[in-house]
Amino acid sequence: MTTSTLLKPNTAYTLSQLATLMPDATVRGNASLQVTSLVHPRFAKTPTEMIYIATESAFAALEKGVAKVGLLEESLPIPEALLQNNQLGFLVVKRGKVGLAHALKIFEKPAFITSGIHPTAQVDESATVGENVTIGAFCVVGENAVIGAGSILHPHVLVGAKVTMGENCLLHKGVFIGDCSQLGNRVIIQPNAVIGADGFSYVTPEVAKHEKSTDEAKTVSEVTDLIRINSVGWVVLEDDVEVGACTTIDRGTLAETRVKKGTKIDNLVMIGHNNTIGKHCLIVSQVGLAGSCHIGDGVVIAGQAGLADHLTIGDNAIIMARSAVMRDVEPSQVVVGMPAMPTRQYMEQILYMGKLKEMAKAFKSLQKEMLAMKEKASQFEAFFASVASTDGADADADDAALKKGV
Repeated sequence: MTTSTLLKPNTAYTLSQLATLMPDATVRGNASLQVTSLVHPRFAKTPTEMIYIATESAFAALEKGVAKVGLLEESLPIPEALLQNNQLGFLVVKRGKVGLAHALKIFEKPAFITSGIHPTAQVDESATVGENVTIGAFCVVGENAVIGAGSILHPHVLVGAKVTMGENCLLHKGVFIGDCSQLGNRVIIQPNAVIGADGFSYVTPEVAKHEKSTDEAKTVSEVTDLIRINSVGWVVLEDDVEVGACTTIDRGTLAETRVKKGTKIDNLVMIGHNNTIGKHCLIVSQVGLAGSCHIGDGVVIAGQAGLADHLTIGDNAIIMARSAVMRDVEPSQVVVGMPAMPTRQYMEQILYMGKLKEMAKAFKSLQKEMLAMKEKASQFEAFFASVASTDGADADADDAALKKGV
């Protein structure tokens, strides 16, 4: 039965207390000021709301508004006038966005759900549910599934048979976890993501044109049938992986599709079967990965990029937005374009493309000059021909006169 909500209470912290909860944080100004939340400078309505100061213009919220407390990076100088009279306080951190991330964890208000197992949830008798697990309304937990301690399943989550889930996982509404999938600790999956659907894998009865490996494919004129290749593998999401809303990760054909520790995947990403994605990668919205790719550690794949199958992307490579990657990418290489190429090569092409209009004008001008020169050359040829003809006629007249004895 349900007991209490998992929403955090409106806890107030003094600036000095916050400094002890956040790494590399110090206080300037009034350290006793209380903070109950973190907001954008434009939306501060009470003195206990701490504002995030990313630019100098944000100090105006402290000078003219009700805000009394600010969070900022140490490289941003605080106007001395704001430190007078000890009326304001500042939480100073080494790196602004890192401090923002830590502060938001402190003041985060998680999506509402009541604790315990909801009476409408269906948990198979053979499933193992750890301590302090929350399972929301209309969830289904399949046979021999394991739900680790402290995990939260929001309403309408489906966990298949033989799924193993580590501790403190968070599955938002409508998530589907296919049979035999494995989730590590602290995995976060946003609404309506699908983990462990069948891979997109078909074969034609005869060699087809789209099969790129044989010359025999050139003789095939049409596809008469598509034979489904079932997926019997699984998906592995290691510790601290996050998966965005409506993202799909297909199970392997015979073995696994694996996403390694700490990788973060945005919304609307498609990851095909048999892929291996390394540690601490960032995969941005609308990326598509065909099957059997190997993505190294620390790789960044920007929005709407697409990767062909069976590629290897080296560690710390960066694939820029809307790139079409058709070949392997070396470690630490940055590629962009359709097809993707090293950025230097791509920028050279863009540079030349920008000069095409100018080059076309120059070519047309040169073409006109060449035509004019050709016309003049023709005139010279006609002139010399006429001169040669006249000289020939005079010579003939002289010969005739000699013969007559003139």
